[in-house]
Amino acid sequence: MAGSGFDIDMPRWDQSTFMGRLKHFANITDWRTALLPDSRLDEAKALVESCRAGSVPPGTTEEQLHYAKKLYDSAFHPDTGDRMNLIGRMSFQVPGGMAITGGMLQFYRTVPAVVFWQWVNQSFNALVNYTNRNAASPITPNQIGVAYLTATSTALATAVGLNFYTKRAPPLVARWVPFAAVASANCVNIPMMRQQELLNGIAVTDENGNKLGHSKKAAVKGITQVVISRITMAAPGMIILPVIMQRLEKFKFMQRITFFHGPLQVVMVGAFLVFMVPAACSLFPHIQFCAFMISMAVSKLEPELRESILCRYGDRVQYVYFNKGL
Repeated sequence: MAGSGFDIDMPRWDQSTFMGRLKHFANITDWRTALLPDSRLDEAKALVESCRAGSVPPGTTEEQLHYAKKLYDSAFHPDTGDRMNLIGRMSFQVPGGMAITGGMLQFYRTVPAVVFWQWVNQSFNALVNYTNRNAASPITPNQIGVAYLTATSTALATAVGLNFYTKRAPPLVARWVPFAAVASANCVNIPMMRQQELLNGIAVTDENGNKLGHSKKAAVKGITQVVISRITMAAPGMIILPVIMQRLEKFKFMQRITFFHGPLQVVMVGAFLVFMVPAACSLFPHIQFCAFMISMAVSKLEPELRESILCRYGDRVQYVYFNKGL
């Protein structure tokens, strides 16, 4: 049985190692949690909050607490504690991503199809980026609209432009156009959706959670890591799968079942994403006591903030901590 001293917020696996982070994110991005009703998620939240308050219901086991924390981390925002919309959760990346990516990889030959699937993908990405932002930095509806339009325009310009350019290129090159569009749009969508952090800085704290100020350099570090993670998440499925399909389509049996190519790609993308979603989230080190937080040396902060911390704390604070988002 779990005692009142059980620390439910301590990650079960070592966040300083890639394997530890992989196990953690495989746990909280489990696509099966997206199938659970809100009532079950709310029960998990209530149990987590009771444990934090030191009041564990009698008969509750550690395994039940771990599972409740898994559901809590998969569905509730780490900054606000509010339940996130279903489509924006990382646990929805596998079912949502496999359907959309499969569509982009299957319907890449005509401009209308490219425009439609890139629009669907950027709408999905915008919702994911907004949902997983650092909620301590609010963003206005106008800024959300500008970020969405800019990212969608970038993806469409890249996809349509490369589509024309690759008409004389080998067929495989044309199959890689969707990935080029997705990667370029991610480089725009995420920074634009989190522009407040870049303009005004992201909230940084000491190891005890005491707020020290706002840092633009910390925001750049966090957002850069998120962009790299998202591109890495999509890369294997969108680069390797076209090679596989190119070879499969040479077989006569595949030429007779062209209607099956789309569903096949959706399933194969799903197989890639089951591993790549947690793997991409695990690329960069997190601090041990919170899997969403990363650190930055005080010496690398802006001069004003660095001086402020030194004046208040001297050499006692060597690192600051902040939520980089996912």
